[in-house]
Amino acid sequence: MTNIVTAMETLVVTDMEKREQQSASRGRVLVLIDGSRMSYAALEAAADIAGKRGADILGVYVEELNLLRSAGYGFAREVGSASGISRPLDPGLLEQRMRRLADQARAALARAVKQRGGKAALSIARGRVVEEVLALAGPDDLLVLGRAGWSSTAGTRLGSTARGLVLQSPARVLLWCQPKPPHQNRIVVFLNDHDEANHRAALAAAEISRHDQQPVTIILGADGEPAGDQLDAIRQDLDVLGAGTRLRVLADSNPLSIARMLREERASQLVISRESALFHEPGADRLLAALSLPVTVTP
Repeated sequence: MTNIVTAMETLVVTDMEKREQQSASRGRVLVLIDGSRMSYAALEAAADIAGKRGADILGVYVEELNLLRSAGYGFAREVGSASGISRPLDPGLLEQRMRRLADQARAALARAVKQRGGKAALSIARGRVVEEVLALAGPDDLLVLGRAGWSSTAGTRLGSTARGLVLQSPARVLLWCQPKPPHQNRIVVFLNDHDEANHRAALAAAEISRHDQQPVTIILGADGEPAGDQLDAIRQDLDVLGAGTRLRVLADSNPLSIARMLREERASQLVISRESALFHEPGADRLLAALSLPVTVTP
């Protein structure tokens, strides 16, 4: 891992003695900030989640090393997102732009936690995004990233950054997008034949359900009738998830069938383990990229 510059800045501290005791066991909420509109929306969501969990929030801004290296070549050019005009990629201007984005990230993070209290910090690193984030994230943390900023265009495959973090992060990963209308009001968790991964996903769904005060639907992907011991394990998870939880068995676990059931359940968020067979189905990346609802991926 190449790490040229790393900085950590504490921004806001209020009523910290109580919160440090709480966050020590609950982990932090990490949020990636890249200057895009969706990354700032993800920051607001992360601040809300941190407030509900009594957790610290860590903003992460990474100066892309590969982009800086590219700027050193005389033939490197960039295309304006608004104008569409091609122009030389100037290293000096690129450094200024990155410093400006870091300042904006710092200010946005301070605003996001001002009304909620708690502790916030900003990590500024130079390197490769996936490597830098993996160096910061722990198993008790929640990693939040905006879908538009860190994935490909809607309807295409997940971007390499989002996919790398989903498949490698020791923490839960929340791929955030703007919430849908109030009639979409169920947390949907997709399970299959991996009991330990199922339990982790169910616990994540229970936490989201408790914070958002929404019931849960469990979708069990199974070829034929589920085994008795598998149903026993799921019943234990149903007890954790509480009243209002319902179970649906889906024999066909291809992405289109799951998308249809999500619409039927009026899902407000999908919870799924990265151990799920869905990730090996053709079209799974397109499903996750195209879903217009937040997706939490558990280890």
